[in-house]
Amino acid sequence: MREIVLDTETTGLNPATGDRIVEIGCVELINHLPSGETYHQYINPERPMPEEAFAIHGLSDEFLADQLPMGDVAEAFLEFIGDAPLVIHNADFDMRFINAELTALDRPVLPKTRAIDTVTMARSAFPGAAASLDALCKRFGIDNSSRSLHGALLDAQLLAEVYLELIGGRQADMALKDDAAGPGETQSEAAGDSARREPRPHAASDAETAAHGAFLEKIEKPIWRE
Repeated sequence: MREIVLDTETTGLNPATGDRIVEIGCVELINHLPSGETYHQYINPERPMPEEAFAIHGLSDEFLADQLPMGDVAEAFLEFIGDAPLVIHNADFDMRFINAELTALDRPVLPKTRAIDTVTMARSAFPGAAASLDALCKRFGIDNSSRSLHGALLDAQLLAEVYLELIGGRQADMALKDDAAGPGETQSEAAGDSARREPRPHAASDAETAAHGAFLEKIEKPIWRE
């Protein structure tokens, strides 16, 4: 099963008022595990970068001026994501921007049903708890110390780890694997070669039995004597 974990950075919050995508980062998952394949592209938004957005991701007008516009990168992006489900944190935001860019290029939009929203998943799993990417990294013990600024590829990589935790971790199917087992050998068979240990005694000592009896005598009108 192929899934794409996706994140974008933009010039603002609303594509309807002229905000554009300036960075896309994608991480490919195969059977819920990173395959090592990624897609990363900075994009010239062909408009000035507001200071508020620059403070979030640090992508300046000068840097983006040397990047390709969306019209020149859309084909490679669409080819990479294919028809795979898209795992996105706050999916409505990214999908609105992606579809606004595709609409401007007279390309078919992506159906919202392709998106798996990890914010919705987190709020369902942990009602009332913070559902930001940073909060979820902290909850699951994922190292996000390099995230001083937002970056699409880094955030997609962190989100991939968060997503795997939200669906039950890397052993989500409960099929525990044992590296010590050889080909065609089960974990129990591999363990059978080790030295067998005698079971440890669990019976109470005489002193423990006497102490327990003395404690019971202190209970007034115990139900087991009625």
